[in-house]
Amino acid sequence: MSRIGRKPIPVPAGVTVAIEPERVTVNGPRGELFERIHRDITVEQVDGELVVTRPTNRGEHRALHGLTRSLVANMVEGVTSGFEKRLEIQGVGYRALLKGRDLELALGYSHPVPIRAPDGIEFDVPVPTRITVRGISKQLVGEVAANIRKQRKPEPYKGKGIRYEGEYVARKVGKRA
Repeated sequence: MSRIGRKPIPVPAGVTVAIEPERVTVNGPRGELFERIHRDITVEQVDGELVVTRPTNRGEHRALHGLTRSLVANMVEGVTSGFEKRLEIQGVGYRALLKGRDLELALGYSHPVPIRAPDGIEFDVPVPTRITVRGISKQLVGEVAANIRKQRKPEPYKGKGIRYEGEYVARKVGKRA
């Protein structure tokens, strides 16, 4: 049996879970999230915990079991504490600026690169070379952070660009004389 799938999900105080056929809605202090689930997988609330079960041991059901449990657990964590990704900008003249809710990046192009904040996402720029992406949806936070990083990926020769905090960039040796 799936090790991830069989772990129960604790539901903290202040979080309500509505389970409908093929849909789970989680409501908490930070907001509300919902996710469609496969019709074969069942989610039940038992003694303040959510339990995900599967009907058979077929490969398809085993894969969906762990996936569904992870998605529901991420929703519960998102509405209680939220998620965040931190990005670093390296390069001379590369910087980020907060314009209202949106982000403006100077990345060595002839023009600034604007990034709009989708609903449920907020940006924070504590210093011009650091960006924090926050939100309640793990998937949306990761996608927005990946889109920001995609504007100028770290290059292997000087290491200039946008990278995740703590990301290792393999460096290459340049031209030799």
